[in-house]
Amino acid sequence: MVRIFRDVMAIGIILLVLCPGARGYCEEASQVANPATDYKRSNPDIVIYVPKGGELRDTDNEHFLVFEAPHSRELLALWVQSSVEDHGDNHQVLARTADGVSWSKPEFVVGARSSEDLQASWGFPVVSRQGRIYCFYLKETGVSDVHRQQTGAMGCIYSDDNGRTWTPGDDIPMPRDRYDHPDPVVPRNWIVWQLPIRDSQGRWLVGYTQWTSKAVRPDPPGDWTSEDSRCKFMRFDNIDENPDPKEVKITWLPQEEDGLTVAYPGRDDISVAQEPSLVLLPDGRLFTTMRNKTGYIWYSVSEDDGATWQPTEVLRYEDDGEGIQQPIAPCPIYPMSDGRYLLVFHNNPDHRRPAFIAVGEYRPGKHQPIWFSKPKQILDTDGVSIGPKRTSEIATYTSFTEWRGQRVLWYPDRKYYLLGKYITDEMLAGMVVPGGR
Repeated sequence: MVRIFRDVMAIGIILLVLCPGARGYCEEASQVANPATDYKRSNPDIVIYVPKGGELRDTDNEHFLVFEAPHSRELLALWVQSSVEDHGDNHQVLARTADGVSWSKPEFVVGARSSEDLQASWGFPVVSRQGRIYCFYLKETGVSDVHRQQTGAMGCIYSDDNGRTWTPGDDIPMPRDRYDHPDPVVPRNWIVWQLPIRDSQGRWLVGYTQWTSKAVRPDPPGDWTSEDSRCKFMRFDNIDENPDPKEVKITWLPQEEDGLTVAYPGRDDISVAQEPSLVLLPDGRLFTTMRNKTGYIWYSVSEDDGATWQPTEVLRYEDDGEGIQQPIAPCPIYPMSDGRYLLVFHNNPDHRRPAFIAVGEYRPGKHQPIWFSKPKQILDTDGVSIGPKRTSEIATYTSFTEWRGQRVLWYPDRKYYLLGKYITDEMLAGMVVPGGR
């Protein structure tokens, strides 16, 4: 009996590594690849990071946020690194480039150096007009509710020298609501995954996911994809004044406590709405996309800088058109300097590959204010899995820059490699949006 128990435990540990707990997202089984060279599979234009392995705890790389440095002509990249997602050693790292192609070795910023430390997860930068970089992140406290890497305080560090050195600040107070644990000792369950945008009044605004505490939520009918959740937003009201973290003023939105919700299929009492991505429309309204479990991207619109929102609905290529398919995976929308938008998604209801883009254009007076071209596939892994998580997903938790005349989609490849793809005029040529003049 002891031997049987040990064999079962060994199998369980192997499965945990291959698909780490309920939090993982394993794709279809596939052939074995060479980790040293398989980054070439998706034909990237830029290689930012290829894991080294060993004691570096660097074989999971995600939430890849690239942004312009405030005090120099550099790009900075901030991301979450670990040995493998869900193993308890999440930490933030930062790399930089002066030319957009050759990247520095990433430097440790904050978080766990081993699985015995407390983690720093899902950090995101907010840059003041005076050039201070704030890094806000989910700070593990040792008390877990929904999950270790989703339950935590809002930690903050800041840098006045382009991220070369960092000063720790006080944690940021987060208001509680009926979706949080009734015991205030238990932190909130939340994640920010995208870069903030400026609203119609020039204030930084970012979306976040709030998961409902296990102590108060309905019993989920399935795995992690059915856990009650909703989209909310935080606005940084005084960040451009370079406040000390303890003096940062945040307005928590929307005013309605429920936030943005999408009913889980067959369960109207459960919402699964996560990972909002924001753009500002030409008329000053906010437009957000979000992932869910219906097999489609959903969206909403706010006319008052996020205080209130229209009811969520399926995102379509045009009014009364076909819905845009998507699994429960990030579906970001990015503004382009020519006034168009870039939607990044997977164009199917089940798998996080291949990756597609669609071009969006503002359509004034229409019910859905952005209409989209037909999709174009740009990235794939051919179903080949890699890394300790053994996933074949691609372009999840991306970012996008327009810098020195070049558009780049910065993407994790299987949450292992970090790569860049030029979004060229030639690539976008022919991607016609319906309803144009």
